[in-house]
Amino acid sequence: MSDLPRRAVTRSAKLATLPLGFAGRAALGLGKRIGGKPAETVALEIQQRTADQIFKVLGELKGGAMKLGQALSIFEAGLPAEIVGPYRATLTRLQEAAPPMPATTVHRVLAEQLGDDWRENFISFDDRPTAAASIGQVHRAVWHDGRDVAVKIQYPGAGKALLGDFAQLARLGKMFGVLLPGLDIKAVLAELRERVAEELDYFREAEAQHAFAREFMDDPDFHVPDVIAANEMVLVTEWMDGTPLSRVITGGTKDQRDRMGLLFVRFLFCSPARVGMLHADPHPGNFRMLDNGKLGILDFGAVNRLPEGYPKAFGQLTRIFNQGDMETVVTGLRQEGFIRPGIEVDHDALRAFLAPYVEPTAVEEFTFSREWLQAQVSSVTDLRPTNVVRQLNLPTSYVLIHRVHAAGVGVLCQLNATARFRDEAIRWVPGFADDPDDEPLPIG
Repeated sequence: MSDLPRRAVTRSAKLATLPLGFAGRAALGLGKRIGGKPAETVALEIQQRTADQIFKVLGELKGGAMKLGQALSIFEAGLPAEIVGPYRATLTRLQEAAPPMPATTVHRVLAEQLGDDWRENFISFDDRPTAAASIGQVHRAVWHDGRDVAVKIQYPGAGKALLGDFAQLARLGKMFGVLLPGLDIKAVLAELRERVAEELDYFREAEAQHAFAREFMDDPDFHVPDVIAANEMVLVTEWMDGTPLSRVITGGTKDQRDRMGLLFVRFLFCSPARVGMLHADPHPGNFRMLDNGKLGILDFGAVNRLPEGYPKAFGQLTRIFNQGDMETVVTGLRQEGFIRPGIEVDHDALRAFLAPYVEPTAVEEFTFSREWLQAQVSSVTDLRPTNVVRQLNLPTSYVLIHRVHAAGVGVLCQLNATARFRDEAIRWVPGFADDPDDEPLPIG
């Protein structure tokens, strides 16, 4: 990743292949129609090849393209496994194999950010990174007062490469229009670009992490390491030991997996109410099971600022869905911008698609599993124009909320967690509890 600036031309070239490939497929389709092939068959072929190329190129890139791929994960459920399977595999490999910066580069960044005497801040500093991500890597060190610390260092050139990806992706509107006709891709890209710009700001990340650490100080369920020092490209926080959630998934007991699953949901639901922010990068690498049974949370670069908590309509529509009133649900989704004007959706298909996000709140206790999720997804997987997933939009105010919930369901299924998740929604999500004094959903 340290060679991001040198690879900028290559990255742009890969993204440029997308509209060129689309133009070629469109011309090929016109030729087939002239030759007598049914228009619907040609359209499906173009959509299939377009989807294949989009996910292939997104999977080969990190940065902005990877962020877009993550944000569009909701739409993966509406595409055949042979298209998105290789994309997900490539994305996982890239996330797990980010090449570390050489020690000389690390030292140069520390000198630029902390001064030539940067070593005086530390009793010791380990040149080997303990973790790597899309825009930076983490080193373990001992602060000058004896505290164990994590030192997060941003890759030189990461910001320019990330934002450059979005400039390229903004040119692909027509392609996404073919694949996802209900999606306002320009608005989604603009929102993601703004959020990524925030991720690059370590001062802003430090502010968010400190707010979480202060709110959850001495909390019986959660621990957040506090911030010690911050600069534009360097963030120093308290070190936190613990078992990564990925290891709890593979080797934890049933009781441990159930408890971590419950606390994971409680943290995501309660944070907007308690902190006014939602942790927006909930993959297993950012969570730890501590020896005292608490859930430890790391990495606050991506947060969704929700000073009023979750949107009330979110809780209300979830409750109404559970009551079976799909007419009101569809009307509410239109008001919130999930269904754009002129788009009609099949209510039964929409119910099947939303079930994985809502069903766990409909019963007193629920078990998440890979088999359950696969069964849900299989009911909405195809490329027909009537596929409800392809008709939906992702409003900008819900881009990060969706990212959290989609990723969160995946983590819970990996944990195979059983718990009273409905209780957490009742306690923390505005509008979910069936309160007779509650204002009705403003629809009509």
